[in-house]
Amino acid sequence: MNIQALIKQMTLEEKASLMSGANFWNTQSIERLQIPSIMLTDGPHGLRKQGGKADHLGLNKSLPATCFPTAATLANSWDIELVKEVGTLLGEEAASEDVSVLLGPGLNIKRNPLCGRNFEYFSEDPYLSGKMAAAMIQGIQAIGISACPKHFAVNSQETRRMTVDEIVDKRALHELYLEGFRYAVQEGKAKTIMTSYNKVNGTYANENNDLLQDVLRNRWGFNGLIVTDWGGNNDRVAGLKAGNALEMPSTNGMTDKEIVEAVKKGDLDEALLDKRVEEVLRVVYDTLPAKGKGKHFQNEVHHEKAVQAAGKSIVLLKNEEGVLPLKNPNTKIAIIGDFAKTPRYQGAGSSLIVPTKIDSFLEAMETSHLNVIGYEEGFKRLGGLCEKRAQKACRLAKQADCILLFLGLDEGSEAEGVDRKHMCLSQNQLELLERIYQVNENIILILAGGAPIEMPFIDKVKAIVHGYLPGQGGGVALKKIITGEWNPSGKLAETYPIKYEDVPSHSYYPGEKLTSEHRESIYIGYRYFDTARKAVRFPFGYGLSYTTFEYSDMKLEGRQVQVTIENTGDYPGEEVVQVYVKPKQSVTFRAEKELKGFAKVALLQGEKKAVSIPLDDHAFAFYHVGLDRWVEEAGSYEVWVGASSRDLKLCQCIEIEGEVISNPYVGKDTTVYDKCDLEHISSNALESLLGRTLPSSEWDTTKLITKDDIIEQAKHARWFGRMIYKLILLVHHYFRVIGKPIASNNVMFVLEMPFRSVARMSGGRVNMEMLDGLLMMVNGQFWKGLKVFIQTRNK
Repeated sequence: MNIQALIKQMTLEEKASLMSGANFWNTQSIERLQIPSIMLTDGPHGLRKQGGKADHLGLNKSLPATCFPTAATLANSWDIELVKEVGTLLGEEAASEDVSVLLGPGLNIKRNPLCGRNFEYFSEDPYLSGKMAAAMIQGIQAIGISACPKHFAVNSQETRRMTVDEIVDKRALHELYLEGFRYAVQEGKAKTIMTSYNKVNGTYANENNDLLQDVLRNRWGFNGLIVTDWGGNNDRVAGLKAGNALEMPSTNGMTDKEIVEAVKKGDLDEALLDKRVEEVLRVVYDTLPAKGKGKHFQNEVHHEKAVQAAGKSIVLLKNEEGVLPLKNPNTKIAIIGDFAKTPRYQGAGSSLIVPTKIDSFLEAMETSHLNVIGYEEGFKRLGGLCEKRAQKACRLAKQADCILLFLGLDEGSEAEGVDRKHMCLSQNQLELLERIYQVNENIILILAGGAPIEMPFIDKVKAIVHGYLPGQGGGVALKKIITGEWNPSGKLAETYPIKYEDVPSHSYYPGEKLTSEHRESIYIGYRYFDTARKAVRFPFGYGLSYTTFEYSDMKLEGRQVQVTIENTGDYPGEEVVQVYVKPKQSVTFRAEKELKGFAKVALLQGEKKAVSIPLDDHAFAFYHVGLDRWVEEAGSYEVWVGASSRDLKLCQCIEIEGEVISNPYVGKDTTVYDKCDLEHISSNALESLLGRTLPSSEWDTTKLITKDDIIEQAKHARWFGRMIYKLILLVHHYFRVIGKPIASNNVMFVLEMPFRSVARMSGGRVNMEMLDGLLMMVNGQFWKGLKVFIQTRNK
């Protein structure tokens, strides 16, 4: 296809029409030139193609598809080939439904445990996130469709995500928030990338030249399609200039007109518009041959891969006295907890999949050899006391030799659009555990959820198995782990603090109103906890096995780390070998150590294997803000191999003949970062890194509400605005009371949308003139605004 020749035949209006969707999920077609439409639809751990009326929030049902484990779960596998295989099956299902672009994977950094969408992201570590994302992208694109890594960049909170300004210093930006995307682009070869809603250092990500031009295109060589998140367009022409080609969803021609007018006025070079058109058409025609491929895939084959993926991602956190696996058929086992019967297997929001089938643990145990004497729900899933259920659970527990207790985070706790309020299990679950402990101390805890929780109860359970959000095959996978048919091999892709207050960003997360200040800089996750020597519940990379492993014969040959691993226990198993690099000295502050390589090794009992792990170009480097680039600092480094960030087995030193450089922060006060003393980080400390004064985080309630303000701000407006705000809150609370947490969370998504999204997300049903009328009504000119709203509705 000669795309350039095609573009020359287009009118200006036709070019502009390709810059936004035809509807909610499809690009625009041009029949005159036989340019087809393609479909983009949600992932990232399954295909969410809606069969009926389309919406982004999951309110309408989508077609059945395989629900694989979420990213937070898959990351615990540390298994590159497995993630690539899952990606291949995702691509196959997408192509079978004529989907050209699958919106995923999500790989934003887990800055704080309370981010409501952490279940959809891989890790707190950019190297692990990037490697996992690259593997999934390679798999998805193997059949010819396009993956779409998201959300670029610094989408670290859900609260007010559509307008919040993420204030982050340049070093943390490049070393943490962008590095995973670099792997996704350069190693994964992603054809499409999605921008985030938020601002980054004062500029919307979708209009950010530094991100989209300097970094993404010029430094990383990305030449694909940049698409907005749905409703994520602020200034259409500014976004186009920065690099965003496709705006989704359709605005019914509203923003197309803005592009045409900008070209006619000379504000936008038509040659640049042509370039953006080319980027859209390249993805259209590159993915066209894949449409319909894989139509005869077998659901059961995909389901079995979902079971396998869940099994390799389950993490054994505690196993006192080797209580697991359960082998004795005479042991009387009680199963307690609603999650055993109705599994919590995925998060909520745009990634909500309708599974082809669901394996529950309770049903899976029917085929086991174990003596299950009964099951009780034990507690109300969505919180609240139920004495009858608790009493029945305790009576069953008294009769058992062992209790399998299923607890976790409910569907309303983790979702797109909202952040968690705390890091605890619900009170009714904690009380149930305590009551069961009083009658039977032999408790094996099975957890569900996509993010860390506090565990004050850890000494009251014999074992902890964390299934995370394992997808539709999680029930069978858990049964195989519990019974010893499979050996757990998952390792945590994030640190578990003892309590939330131990997290360095706890006192200023999520950001207030206008801004979110990343005062902790590079010290996120284990980079902070290990550097500060702070106690944790479970360290990064931690996970137990039913067998044991021995490390020996470590060597460094060039940039290859070689080590021998031996299975010294009684079960076949898999070990995740982790490589960390530690600078012995530096001109500036650096984390105590950083993950720079890993490999998953399968070993039979008594088997040995030599493992070779490469160290890449950034293994010894950091981002020098004075030089505005990555530098490999000359000096001595320790290279460690081990089983977690705090279980390091062997070490070799290496001399790097890099650059001799000066401190990039000369003349700036970086004391808190030099000492990693982050208990109280002042505004001045962050300003030293930024080199500028922090912007205000407060709304100016004396000004009129504009299209760029969020709907929540209407609570400070005149009576009509306050009425809108209170009505939305009322609907939110109504859904919560009737036990519809997902719908309740979706209402909060509406509350945090900017007013401009009323027009952008309505497919043109509300045009910009009608929006002006609505804003007049909110700002106190009710009757005048109502007249404008009515008179311009068909304009």
